[in-house]
Amino acid sequence: MTHKTTYELNKDSFKVLKDTLAIKNPMQAPQLSKVVISSGFGSVKDKKKIELIADRLARITGQKPAMRATKKAIASFKTRVGDPVGYQVTLRGKRMNEFLDRLINIALPRTKDFRGLSRNSVDDMGNYTIGIKEHTIFAETSDEDLKDVFGMSITIVTTSRSKKNTLALLEHIGLPLKKEDDKKGKK
Repeated sequence: MTHKTTYELNKDSFKVLKDTLAIKNPMQAPQLSKVVISSGFGSVKDKKKIELIADRLARITGQKPAMRATKKAIASFKTRVGDPVGYQVTLRGKRMNEFLDRLINIALPRTKDFRGLSRNSVDDMGNYTIGIKEHTIFAETSDEDLKDVFGMSITIVTTSRSKKNTLALLEHIGLPLKKEDDKKGKK
């Protein structure tokens, strides 16, 4: 069995999804647009930890992360305008496809007690967001630094404008989503 990359799956999404979504034009088929990975470190003042987060994100994504700063000064959080609060990486094209392949086939199966991703994480714009608690599920990070574990959010941006179309596309590319009847059975 040959393994199809997300690029190939994205390319033939019209052929597979045209009956399911009742679309007639290939331009109507939902596609992956970009993947945004972000990790906040808040008001951490330790330069080594901030550099470690930047280094790990660069290893995981293959691209240097961009610093994100505060837009407002909030006295109760002791922040000023321009204080660094996190990192963000935007992946498109080949790097996006490679990252999604590693996420779906390597990282998510390594997650502790993984039973599938929630179907409720799709927003009204057709984007899907995954919260990762530990960056160590990625094979690119070394497991010896377990004291400096941080989380991140991964947002998969699609051209779809509805939840139904987004979920159909994500199932087509192989994202392990929970079955609909799983959420009704257990509380």
